[in-house]
Amino acid sequence: MTDVLRIGIIGAGGIAREAHLVNYQKCGKRVEVVAVADVVEETAKECAEWFSIPHVFTDYEQMLEKVELDAVSVCTPNKFHAPAAIAALEAGCHVLCEKPPAMTAEEAERMAQTAESAGKILTYGFHYRHAPEVEVLKRFVDAGELGEVYAGRVHALRRRGIPGWGVFTNKELQGGGPLIDIGVHMLDTALYLMGYPEPDLVLGSTYQKLGNRKGVGVLGEWDWENFSVEDMARGMIRFKNGATLILETAFAANLDQLEEMNVTLMGVEGGADVFPLGIYQEKHDTLVNLTPAHLPQKGYHEREIERFVDSCLTGSQPLSTPRQGVVLQQLINALYQSAETGEPVKLESVKADSR
Repeated sequence: MTDVLRIGIIGAGGIAREAHLVNYQKCGKRVEVVAVADVVEETAKECAEWFSIPHVFTDYEQMLEKVELDAVSVCTPNKFHAPAAIAALEAGCHVLCEKPPAMTAEEAERMAQTAESAGKILTYGFHYRHAPEVEVLKRFVDAGELGEVYAGRVHALRRRGIPGWGVFTNKELQGGGPLIDIGVHMLDTALYLMGYPEPDLVLGSTYQKLGNRKGVGVLGEWDWENFSVEDMARGMIRFKNGATLILETAFAANLDQLEEMNVTLMGVEGGADVFPLGIYQEKHDTLVNLTPAHLPQKGYHEREIERFVDSCLTGSQPLSTPRQGVVLQQLINALYQSAETGEPVKLESVKADSR
């Protein structure tokens, strides 16, 4: 194993700078970011100047060919996740790919197969898994404190939170709106806490009611005239073990709160909300609520990058696995398919490795 991880960055936009690069810097001498690639040369050069990156490219394939790299962060729009990740894996690099895994379940499957055949790490940027609330609740779930978890609820909702930057409202480049952007975070968190059960049936609906007209935006002014994604998605997932999960996600909806990101679990022996963390049980003929007195304060992205580096240097498996990525992408695509056809989608047998 190498002592210093040589990192390349594919896509030099906001997520690369604000989540990946600043946290690679915190890893100290264990990491050296040596190359960055972005199709916009000015963006790549500016990023390289800010973070003192010696090699700059407009073509990531040239970067992979000309620079010796151990690992790569893929921070492109969703459309380019699969080709960039596959190219990096085939070049012998470990890969941290931003969420969602890809545009389709078939792409996610090819990514997983490539990682397996290359013998390299492939993991995804589900940084909420690294939240202290999630880590604590996972220990409680695994210890049986909630018993059989048979129902859950996922909320990733914004009142007027359509991004006014990037390509988040471009269906061709992103594959969808809030479901594939913010909803995927809470969906993955719920599945992770539940042990990634095998899905059975999916029913979904999507709406475009507010995003395609001019309005107030708390995340900047968006291009409402070219808004091509849903502004709300709702759905239900039934798993083969009988459990069900209700999902609601929106960039824009007439709600009280400006934003809510949360997962609720209900089990035979107890239930829980994740943000803020609360565990609800019945003990000694009394209904009790349990809340932590203290939680670590390290940032979610910082912990994610730190663990990715640890995995690359030691060969240990990251929290998010390629097979889980396939199941998650299958669910996202099935929700969109159901919304388009108006019919529930029966899923073929696809199992994820639970953790």
